[in-house]
Amino acid sequence: MKALRWAVLALVLAGVGATGYYQYKNPEQHVLDAAARARANASGAYATLTDGVTHYEVAGPADGRVAVLVHGFSVPAYIWDPTFAALRDAGYRVIRYDLFGRGLSDRPDAAYDGAFYDQQLDDLLKALKVDGKIDLFGLSFGGYVSAHYASTHPQRIRTLNLVDPSNSAPKLPWQFATPWLGPYLFQVGVVPGMADNQNSDFLLPEQFPGWADRYRPQMQYKGFGRALYRSRLSLAQENFEDIYAAIARAGTPVHLVWGKQDPTIAVAQSAHIRQAIPSLEYTEIDQSGHLPQMEQAATFNQHMLAYLAAHP
Repeated sequence: MKALRWAVLALVLAGVGATGYYQYKNPEQHVLDAAARARANASGAYATLTDGVTHYEVAGPADGRVAVLVHGFSVPAYIWDPTFAALRDAGYRVIRYDLFGRGLSDRPDAAYDGAFYDQQLDDLLKALKVDGKIDLFGLSFGGYVSAHYASTHPQRIRTLNLVDPSNSAPKLPWQFATPWLGPYLFQVGVVPGMADNQNSDFLLPEQFPGWADRYRPQMQYKGFGRALYRSRLSLAQENFEDIYAAIARAGTPVHLVWGKQDPTIAVAQSAHIRQAIPSLEYTEIDQSGHLPQMEQAATFNQHMLAYLAAHP
């Protein structure tokens, strides 16, 4: 009995310690609601969709050819700043939005899988009364989101433009794949350092001062880490071969762009997608890390606009 009491006491103390450490490390202290969005004073607008509120921004002529930009794993839609401006100035009606869980979009308690992201994009297009085909862009994790949407909605896609895209299911360490333990370890061990880690995407991070500080505000809202954790968990279960096979069968025009010095998703992985979709056009941009649309914006925009013009 004495041993049992000591065991129970040890478990209680461990639980209290784990809870305290969680509170200490967790940056999420506020609820993202209308008042928080008003204080953020961000550009753009908000749409109430099936799974929650989505923050988005639209520019360019109302009757322009529609281009939609999907950001990466955790940096919100501002990561498309140079591309957004270039498409707007070229006469496109360009739309960018924060994926659920990021930026100023809601953080619903959901699976954060391909079907979930399909629903968000489909709902947003309906809310904005976009009925025709779109030029869909996806960066990094957004390359997965946009490719998944293209595979399930081929009739909506004029061109699919993938930029350094996620293209294979990651293997999660057992502890991160374990219920209860995985979310806890991710929240206390990964989430707190995410802002500072964003600079690693650049070949020359010193050219982008303040990048981590721009990222940090979204981390204060509850549900941020949960959204990222579940996104990673769902990605680990995804079948990319089926996605790319569907795109190839549909004959969707695909432009694949890669930063030659990408430290996050190596340029060698482009071979996977090029083999799966033989008809795609491939552009490799030198002197660029994971974000060629920012590090080599002029070169990226030149190739981007030329590809779109070739597919009217």
